[in-house]
Amino acid sequence: MGKYLVLWEVDWTKVPLNRKERGMGWNGLLALVKKDIEQGTQKDWGSFVGETKGYGIIEASEVEIAIQLQRYVPFVKFEIKAVATVDQVQEVIDDLKK
Repeated sequence: MGKYLVLWEVDWTKVPLNRKERGMGWNGLLALVKKDIEQGTQKDWGSFVGETKGYGIIEASEVEIAIQLQRYVPFVKFEIKAVATVDQVQEVIDDLKK
């Protein structure tokens, strides 16, 4: 199981112009995020203030992440980065010294 930084951005072509409809859509997306947090794979999540973008920290297998993120498609676009812990980076550095 790995740790991943997930950068997300709402696809504006899918956002309703009507304020109430937009609020209902956001509410649905946040309900999914809260469910992911409760299930334990989503370790952190945030929205960049004043933007329709943000980040998440997910700890799961690649397949689990793909399944989880498909629930947000086509309303959200993702960029995913694998993250190495300090111990993992130290292991790489130790190998360089051999």
